[in-house]
Amino acid sequence: MYLKYWGLRRFPFDNVADPSFFYLSESHEEALSRLIYASKMGKGGAMLTGDIGCGKTLISKVYSKKLIEEGSDVSLLSNPPLGPVEFLQEILYQLGISEVPDSRTKLLQILHKRMIHNMEQNKETVIIVDEAQILNEETFEEARLLLNFQSNNRFLLTLVLLGQTELKLKIRQIKQFDQRIPIKYHLPPFPFLGTIRYIMFREKKAGFARNVFTTKSIKTIYEYTRGSPREINSLCDLSLLIAFNKKKKFIDSGIIQSVIDELR
Repeated sequence: MYLKYWGLRRFPFDNVADPSFFYLSESHEEALSRLIYASKMGKGGAMLTGDIGCGKTLISKVYSKKLIEEGSDVSLLSNPPLGPVEFLQEILYQLGISEVPDSRTKLLQILHKRMIHNMEQNKETVIIVDEAQILNEETFEEARLLLNFQSNNRFLLTLVLLGQTELKLKIRQIKQFDQRIPIKYHLPPFPFLGTIRYIMFREKKAGFARNVFTTKSIKTIYEYTRGSPREINSLCDLSLLIAFNKKKKFIDSGIIQSVIDELR
């Protein structure tokens, strides 16, 4: 609705995991570099955790895109099935194998054959499980057992788990799983300066010629969202709409506060 008014090409604060809007903050860069290190060096397991809306899913998309561009074989499970058999089937589907059996043993045989083939072709096999904290106990155990796929001197795959903070607790309670995941990182929210940079980055990507959020308004945004990217997006998007309706040229703290009052 407000694109023409603000002179924009795209909506700057949509809450979709669009890699073209990936803001490489220090913490996001650290998270991405650890995941890349885990797969490149054959570490077996990696885990990225963070609060709701902190950017884990977007990182997973950027990460998988980079892996695919570099020739890796990637299975990205955005909404992992709860059952262990369906979990294995979805892994194979995401690897491009359309005809999969219902037998767990046969599923594992197909996956093992694929991993051996990839190793012979010098290709990494990477399985990324987003929202891993929702997996039930049986499926969680199935994920752990995937790390038993090893040759004499390396893992045949890299298992990357992404999830909310509770995932750390689940992993910590299973010592043999915890030991197989040497690469871990918890994604923090943005600090105040990071919030300023994030907002300005998304403005520029969408087509703003200048920053339309005052420093005081961004401070109000930060105090309300505590640096959560998803909450920042929601607040800024509604603020742009309200400012458009009121024919304002800048977003001041009054507009931000009015949106916060509505959300509350």
